[in-house]
Amino acid sequence: MLSLILLVLLAHATSISCQNILEQRLNIIILAGQSNMAGRGGVANHSVRGIPTWDGDVPPQCQPNPWIFKLSADMAWVEAREPIHADIDAKKTNGIGPGMAFANAVLRKDPNFGLVGLVPCAIGGTNISQWQKGGFLYEQLVKRAQMALRSGGAYKAMLWYQGETDTIYKQDVELYQGRLKRFFNDLRSDLQAPRLPIFQVVLASGQGRYIEEVREAQLKLELPYVENVDAKGLPLEPDGLHLTTPAQVRLGDMLAHAFLHFQPNPLNTNHSPPIFVPFFFIIAQVFWMVISFS
Repeated sequence: MLSLILLVLLAHATSISCQNILEQRLNIIILAGQSNMAGRGGVANHSVRGIPTWDGDVPPQCQPNPWIFKLSADMAWVEAREPIHADIDAKKTNGIGPGMAFANAVLRKDPNFGLVGLVPCAIGGTNISQWQKGGFLYEQLVKRAQMALRSGGAYKAMLWYQGETDTIYKQDVELYQGRLKRFFNDLRSDLQAPRLPIFQVVLASGQGRYIEEVREAQLKLELPYVENVDAKGLPLEPDGLHLTTPAQVRLGDMLAHAFLHFQPNPLNTNHSPPIFVPFFFIIAQVFWMVISFS
């Protein structure tokens, strides 16, 4: 009978329903943009058929951490592990992105920061026009961010890395800054977070000839609480477009540095981290105790 109970409990221990963690304090970090935010580190066309595959290499800076969770595609809190966007950017092959490196770096540099709740929303190959209010990507981002908030915690930042697709056509370049500004303003309004810090990664590469023009539009964006983190010069995969795994680790660390230094007051430095023990962790401990005393 005891074995049956344990099996039933363990079968439900792979995720945490949002309803089950109400009133818990999570530091919510939204991850949005296109492929370099979703993560293509370690992804290459290794097969004869030219199908992209991920090498499976997860560096120490991107390893799972009991203080880091992610909101899955089915709106459940689960342990965060690479590839973070595998169930979000599901039509593409995902690899290492900056999200896990960022979260681990924040916790390493500020041990009292507390729990990190990553909300992945990035989709590869998307134009800034596809992120405008009313579009599918925008509405999904808002829906996921609002669900994360309802499950406990507070918005701490959005990490945004997008623009490679907008380097192809001159018309997109000319409209880029206005569309980007409107997107940021609309998002803050709909999330009721007018001071949401946004950390924008300035392009390291692009699919077209207008890379510098899009970079200039990003760097000259005049909005409060927007911090630029320049990815120019970071190593790229052989495709010349996507950041390598080491580059993503470096970018995650750069974003963490900008994030921690951007805060007007240190977060949670005078308080102990909130107590949040996920269901699957409790079950694992119970299972271990049963085995030990058998």
